[in-house]
Amino acid sequence: MLTTGLPRIPHDGSVTQTPVQGKSILITGGSHGFGEGLARRMAAEGGLVTIADIDEERGQEVAREIGGNFVRTDVTDFESNKHAVAEAASHGGGLDIVILNAGVTSGLGLGDDFDPQRYRKVMAINLDGVVYGVAAAMPTLQARGGGDIIATASMAGIAPTPFDPIYATNKTAVVGLVRSFGLASIAQGVRTNAVCPAFAETRILGPMRQGLVDAGVPLLRVEEVVDVYFDVLASGATAECWFVQPGRPSEPFAFRRAPGPRASDGSIAAAADPQTQFEMERKIKDSR
Repeated sequence: MLTTGLPRIPHDGSVTQTPVQGKSILITGGSHGFGEGLARRMAAEGGLVTIADIDEERGQEVAREIGGNFVRTDVTDFESNKHAVAEAASHGGGLDIVILNAGVTSGLGLGDDFDPQRYRKVMAINLDGVVYGVAAAMPTLQARGGGDIIATASMAGIAPTPFDPIYATNKTAVVGLVRSFGLASIAQGVRTNAVCPAFAETRILGPMRQGLVDAGVPLLRVEEVVDVYFDVLASGATAECWFVQPGRPSEPFAFRRAPGPRASDGSIAAAADPQTQFEMERKIKDSR
C-alpha cells in the first residue's frame, strides 16, 4: 500500500474487531447502490445503521430488512442534513461514522445541451450534499471524541471525464474538500477520506451501461466497492482518496505534490509543506 505521510489515529478495539461493530453509522443515499450495500454489510457486522435518503419507500424497506433506522433526507438542504445527524445520534446513542454517498450523474454538456436548473440540482446533490453533511456531522462527531467521515467521490474526481464534465467538476471538488479538510478535521479526532470508484454495477449508469459493456469496459461489483470503505475505516488515515478499479488492489491515490515556494537562497521554504501550512493557519486563528 502507498504511504502518504498523513496523520493516522488508530481505531479502538482489538485488531480482529470489525471497524463498525457497535458503532453508530449514518449513510446518505443508503437506499440503493453503494449506500445500500454498505448499510447491509455494516448492519450485518454489528453497526447501528441509519439510512438517510429521499427515496422513502425503498429506504424504509432496506432499513426494515437490516434492523436499522430510516430518516427521509434531502441532502441539498442543510437543515435536513442536521435532522438526519440528530436521528442517527438518537438511534445509535451518538455518532461514529458518516458515509456521504448520495449522488447523481448530470447528463449535461456545456453547449446547447446545458440546462442551468439541472446543473444546480446536480451540484447541490453531489457537492452541497457532501459539504452540508460534513458541517452537520462535525459537532456530533466531536462530542463523541472523534470518528470517521467518508465521502463517495469517483475516478471522475481524479481523471478527466470529458463525457460528463459537470459530474467531474463536483467529484473533483469533493476530492479537494477531503484532501484539505482531512488535515483540519484530524485535530478534532475526525478522519475524513474519500472512496473513488470507477464504473460500477449501480443504477447511476443508466443507459450508459450497455455502451460500456459493449466496449468491453469491466464494471465493479457493489461488494468490491463496499470492501474499500472497510479498508479505509481500518486504515486510521485521513485526507486520503482511495481509488477503486477492476482488477487492481485499491489504495490511496498518490497525488503529485504541487510546486511550493522557495526561499531567497533557492531552498525549499518550510511553508511549502501542507502540514506546516495548517499549523501556521491554526496558530493565526488561535491568536485572534
